[in-house]
Amino acid sequence: MMRIKFFIIVLLLAMCGGDMAQCYQPTMNAARQEERGGNYLRAAQLYLEAQNCYEATAQQKTAAKKKEAECRQRAQAAEQHQRDEESRKAEADRQAAEAARQAEIRRQQQKEEELRKREEQLRKREEEVRRLEQAAAERKRKKENLTLTVGGVSFKMVWVEGGTFTMGCTPEQGDDYWSDESPAHSVTLDGYYIGETEVTQALWTAVMGSNPSYHKGNNLPVERVSWVDAQDFIKKLNQLTGRTFSLPTEAEWEYAARGGSKSCGYKYAGSDDIDAVAWYYGNSGSSTHPVAQKAANELGLYDMSGNVWEWCSDWYGGYSSGTQRNPTGPGSGTDRVLRGGSWFNYAGYCRVSYRYRSNPANRGYFGFRMVFRP
Repeated sequence: MMRIKFFIIVLLLAMCGGDMAQCYQPTMNAARQEERGGNYLRAAQLYLEAQNCYEATAQQKTAAKKKEAECRQRAQAAEQHQRDEESRKAEADRQAAEAARQAEIRRQQQKEEELRKREEQLRKREEEVRRLEQAAAERKRKKENLTLTVGGVSFKMVWVEGGTFTMGCTPEQGDDYWSDESPAHSVTLDGYYIGETEVTQALWTAVMGSNPSYHKGNNLPVERVSWVDAQDFIKKLNQLTGRTFSLPTEAEWEYAARGGSKSCGYKYAGSDDIDAVAWYYGNSGSSTHPVAQKAANELGLYDMSGNVWEWCSDWYGGYSSGTQRNPTGPGSGTDRVLRGGSWFNYAGYCRVSYRYRSNPANRGYFGFRMVFRP
């Protein structure tokens, strides 16, 4: 009986010893596999288990312990690397968020600056409009003249108070009038500005960059200008000044030449003595002359008789006897109206009511003066 018990014990010990003999190597193999997979913490745990295997020798335990330490260091290094990466990512995200925030701030500031500039521009435009309106109202109230400068060349626009006058063959014209000056008829005009002088060659050159005139001189009236040329000049002048100049209507021209509301009923523009107010055939010496050398008319306008013919905006056509207000002439035609006579014409052509006409493309000794309506 005792032998049987001893045999069983020996057998059990042998069986246990066999199991223990199989513990170390499988555990080490599992640890190495985890290590190769980068699972250093699990590998360290398995190396620790291998150290506790019954059959492990001291040398094996030392090797397992060394591997455990290495794996724990690697696990710590991997954890630190992960923390560093997370920290770097968090910092990058923070910087990106800050950059986005700063970009948004800059966009908002830019929008606010653009809005501020637009508001400032609008305020300045509104102030300028108010200033111009006030100046226009003040000029209209005081009947002030305008002096403007373009390209260094100044020119003056004279205020003509609106009113009613008789246009055409009025009694002071005597027997000199032609048939197209009748019937005399009543015309009422609103106030307007008109050039103190004919457009000079200096002003024409400042706007157009060239000078078509035959007789050259900065202060001479520009001539050899067609009606079409005058329109081109006025278009460019309007762009440069922001105003709306135009040729005078025939009625505006005659009313101004007669002296407007200050008219003394002269035959020529400012006098019954043509030599006092005009350069014409009898005194011109076969040439144009600088503007504003002869006497002005009642409104302070020069050379409305003589020097060069002046284009009007109207198509040429016959008069009607009816009362008119701000007439603009026929709706169509072949010729445009010219007024005032010139240096090579006899006195009769320089009368305030004399009418001349020409194709709008023709360039003779033709010039013009401008009007501006407030």
